[in-house]
Amino acid sequence: MVSARKFLLLLFLCTIAAKGQEFHQDTLPKFSASTVAELAAQFDDIFEDPSFASASIGVMVQSVANGEYLYKLDENKLMVPASNLKLLTTAAGLYWLGKDYQFKTEIYARGKQDGLALKGDLIIKGFGDPTISGRFYSNNMLRLFESWADTLLEHGIDEIAGNIIGDDNAFDDIGLGEGWQWDYESDWYAAPSGALSFNDNCVDFLVTPTSVGEKAKLDVQPLTKYITVIYNVVTVSTDSVTEINVYRERKTNVISITGTIKEKNEPVKCYATINNPTQYFVNVFRDVLIRKGILVKGFGVDIDDMTESLDYKSCQLLFTHRSATLPVILNIINKNSQNFFAEQLLKTIGYEKDRIGSAANGLRWVKKFLANSGINLDNIILVDGSGLSRLNLVSPKQLVTVLNYMAKQDNFKYYYNSLSIAGKDGSLANRMLKSRAENNLHGKTGFVGAARSLSGYVTTGDNELLSFSILVNNYTVPVKLVDNLQDLICIRLANFKRK
Repeated sequence: MVSARKFLLLLFLCTIAAKGQEFHQDTLPKFSASTVAELAAQFDDIFEDPSFASASIGVMVQSVANGEYLYKLDENKLMVPASNLKLLTTAAGLYWLGKDYQFKTEIYARGKQDGLALKGDLIIKGFGDPTISGRFYSNNMLRLFESWADTLLEHGIDEIAGNIIGDDNAFDDIGLGEGWQWDYESDWYAAPSGALSFNDNCVDFLVTPTSVGEKAKLDVQPLTKYITVIYNVVTVSTDSVTEINVYRERKTNVISITGTIKEKNEPVKCYATINNPTQYFVNVFRDVLIRKGILVKGFGVDIDDMTESLDYKSCQLLFTHRSATLPVILNIINKNSQNFFAEQLLKTIGYEKDRIGSAANGLRWVKKFLANSGINLDNIILVDGSGLSRLNLVSPKQLVTVLNYMAKQDNFKYYYNSLSIAGKDGSLANRMLKSRAENNLHGKTGFVGAARSLSGYVTTGDNELLSFSILVNNYTVPVKLVDNLQDLICIRLANFKRK
């Protein structure tokens, strides 16, 4: 039977979480003064909810300033962290690479320039830059390539007699993470990593309804012969359903788009990953060069398909492109939970430390960072950088340990600011609205099949910064109920004042 105390507590917290839109800052409930023991008892009541009887729940809440534990529940239990793993990858990236780190891409000429013609090849040497997309160029995915073409023209090159060669040897050729499900491969969130990558290694599609019974209009970006699209989306009446399926045949670039779209529906944007990021990169770049008036007689070539090796001593470096600095990258990874960027960062750590960008090398340096933060490496399993794999196993205590460790680092503000802010941006933009957690809590969400996580920082009514981690695995209730459970705890922490 539910106690009166528990009933009133849950009623109060649910009112804040589920109906928070009715509150305004000047009408928020007063801070709830209680002892730590009383707070813990309230949390025990919340986690006894029979709806979560089959679930595994691990929780830890700790004061950043003095290390006091405010609450612990199975805090040492290893659980699937989902995208909370990005907290470890980004912390290690900031620790090892520094706030000023920039990804680079080098453009070389191989051969002699004869008048306006390069009698040889153009080489694009990549080092893992994830930002070559429209994300940083007003949604124009080709703008950077067009800028590079303009730079070549400024160098007096309007003809390339040879090939456009993509050098991706800074990274290994294992694009997918260990343990990623095979049926993820077409989906944007499972895009393959690569030292040369363009548009998050995806193709964008926009499906627009036409007349009932007719095929819907399809726009493809970028327009490239590198992919083959099999398209059959039909416009249906408004009393039907919009359902569009995108599937790429494994190890190919044959993409099928099928389904229906309602006549009055807004255009639907969807995506598909591509096979071989390097070939995709150089082929699209070659197309841009030609459209900009540069004659390219050769083809787009992956360095792995060349019969001879490249000798950069005989090549001329024309120019180097550098990305935004690392904090900008961290924001994309943590606020929006961008898997591709996380995997690029993991391999970049490996490249910068070992000169070979692989997940294994990156993870080795992530673990060295974790050891420095005080974590026993015998009790943690890491296999990728994004958390998409269910083979990762991390405990709430380990996540809180890293959060506390980062709070004491000189670069903490970049880490803290990279996290989603409750009620404001990223994956927490619509959670904890009109509560004291809004615009206060900085956190990282995570979700992958029956694993939902939330970890980060929240400031109490005493202006005390707390670190927390709430991992929920193996639940059978809708995800929204798990979110509500996590939000209740976080809102209560934001309302906490020491008695």
